[in-house]
Amino acid sequence: MTIPVHRAETFYLPPPELPTDAWELVPAAERVFRWYEYRVQRRVTPPDGFIVGQQVYARINHNRWVVDCRCGSAQVATPTDQRTACTECGLGWITVVFPDDPDAVEAGLAGLLPDDRNWVHPEDPGTTWPAPAPTQPQPEPMRAETLR
Repeated sequence: MTIPVHRAETFYLPPPELPTDAWELVPAAERVFRWYEYRVQRRVTPPDGFIVGQQVYARINHNRWVVDCRCGSAQVATPTDQRTACTECGLGWITVVFPDDPDAVEAGLAGLLPDDRNWVHPEDPGTTWPAPAPTQPQPEPMRAETLR
């Protein structure tokens, strides 16, 4: 038996005190908000709308479909609900780009150990998000002569 690649619907599961199907009607991309609320013990509301023109590429990282946020956070995604929003910085819904055949990508990695299952979309430019601009001026490094 092969261990399947994790998707949002198999990764973000209800806490043990709830029935296993408690989140069955919650769309897969929104389950991260339920899971996060339980973990941090505070209310986190999913965004209302999409950020038009923004997209991020999904990748497989250690046997999970993952999307990265420009704030440095990441979450598990799924090809069955191709959107993501950030629970950390509050970035609204954006489109997630998956390969045309995610099942074929997963099958191509099935012979590897789960920790070795990694894949990057061939069209991903390598840095989906630009590095955030510094919010404050950075101090100049100290030089040896200033320490004397």
